[in-house]
Amino acid sequence: MKRDGAQKSLWQEVPDYVSKTTSIPDEVFDVVIVGGGMTGITTALQLQKAGKKVLVAEAQTLCFGTTGGTTAHLNTFFDTDYHQMIKDFGETDAQLVASAAKASLALIKENIETYKIECNYEVKDGFVYAQNEKQSDTLADMLEASKKVGVAVAETELIPVPIPFQKAILFTGQAQFHPTKYVMALAKAFEEIGGIIVQHCRVTDVKDNELALLIESESGTIKAHKLIYATHIPPGINLLHFRCAPYRSYAMAIILEDDNYPDALVYDMHDPYHYFRTQEVGGQKYLIAGGEDHKTAHVTNTEECFRHLQSFVSKYYSIKEVAYQWSSQYFEAADGLAYIGGLPGASENIYVATGYGGNGMMYSHIAALTLSEILTGRESDYSEVFDPSRVKMVAGFSSFVKENADVVAKFFGMRIGRTKLTELADLAPGEAKVVDYNGDSIAMYKDEQGNLHAVNPVCTHAKCIVAWNGAEKTWDCPCHGARYDASGKVLTGPARKDLEMVPLRELEKE
Repeated sequence: MKRDGAQKSLWQEVPDYVSKTTSIPDEVFDVVIVGGGMTGITTALQLQKAGKKVLVAEAQTLCFGTTGGTTAHLNTFFDTDYHQMIKDFGETDAQLVASAAKASLALIKENIETYKIECNYEVKDGFVYAQNEKQSDTLADMLEASKKVGVAVAETELIPVPIPFQKAILFTGQAQFHPTKYVMALAKAFEEIGGIIVQHCRVTDVKDNELALLIESESGTIKAHKLIYATHIPPGINLLHFRCAPYRSYAMAIILEDDNYPDALVYDMHDPYHYFRTQEVGGQKYLIAGGEDHKTAHVTNTEECFRHLQSFVSKYYSIKEVAYQWSSQYFEAADGLAYIGGLPGASENIYVATGYGGNGMMYSHIAALTLSEILTGRESDYSEVFDPSRVKMVAGFSSFVKENADVVAKFFGMRIGRTKLTELADLAPGEAKVVDYNGDSIAMYKDEQGNLHAVNPVCTHAKCIVAWNGAEKTWDCPCHGARYDASGKVLTGPARKDLEMVPLRELEKE
């Protein structure tokens, strides 16, 4: 299975999905969903079951983006803990989020049982541990707030990892699964009841007329009454790009020297935090470890993030082999909760699900439940708390200002002080950099065969300057998270257009 980077994840052994449909049918759909990951396919199935005529348009192949790079934790708690939610949103809304988490877990289990999906689904305990007084105080607040909103949690004297700790809490009823096996099975079920999936179908524009949305794509025009962007962040320029910040996260699937694999989901309280769980694939157990998160394109040496993660794991485990290592992208909402509902500033017929933070598996199913209820005219318990048009100045204003200050700093600061073109000879195979040539910036990459590739480094989304991600061999935008391959082709939005190619022969003539 293909994915949006050079590193291979544990979930890619699954074959690419073969759709029943390769072209766009000439009909008007009730709903078009842009994006064939966990959110898109789960939502499509919910709507098709409810009697809607649904088409999924995927720019690449199913699970190409973040779904193929998740670590697949299923939790009743979130990165924004319930103590913080109560402070920012009130106890009632925090209870709604807790209820949504339970509903999300229930939907996953229901899908697995209904469609008899073999995806290594297992119910596990979840542990969060503190290692100093400050963390212990925060953990105590997390414990009390979680109880207050009805989440099953208790203190514990033991944790299933060989790491010293001061205080720990235990969440029961957590779970884990193999995400791409799950999505592929849902996609098959969706097509079997009449759903349409068109892959390699990048949406490039949407126009709203009186009769239907006219959705332009690389495969032709699609007509629909409603559209959902399940693309992790909506394309184009939108208010949500200033309320969501892109981050990279790193993961490894490790074979241990012994059999000391934890039989649980485990998290520390550092910022960024580390986490562990065990996954068996093809009869082989793997310790999945993750962490080292940073804002997209704000770390120069991304390979070093893997080394830091491996070093951290090796303090506590005997590593036999790092079988897989990969990174993935997520978007952090300014006020800490996902945005699910009508896309701000767009037609009332366009919807979005974004800002999941590190809780994509849970929010994907919350989005499927919420959006399917909204689009079938039913009352949704969660539409208000996750409304993308909400304004929470107390909760999100400081983060909003910080994230956009970073955007401005990158936008202007990265256009000066470029390395001269004459230094290109210093590029080793597999290396890249943005250089200055007669006052113009050029993004240069030398592939493993020694061939040079040159593109305009100005992101086609909002004109920021991209930076090289050496670990994944991609050009990443530090402003809103668009990503391109080494030759400038769009991998993930919000950009819709490729980076402009720079013909090297023209430079040589000069």
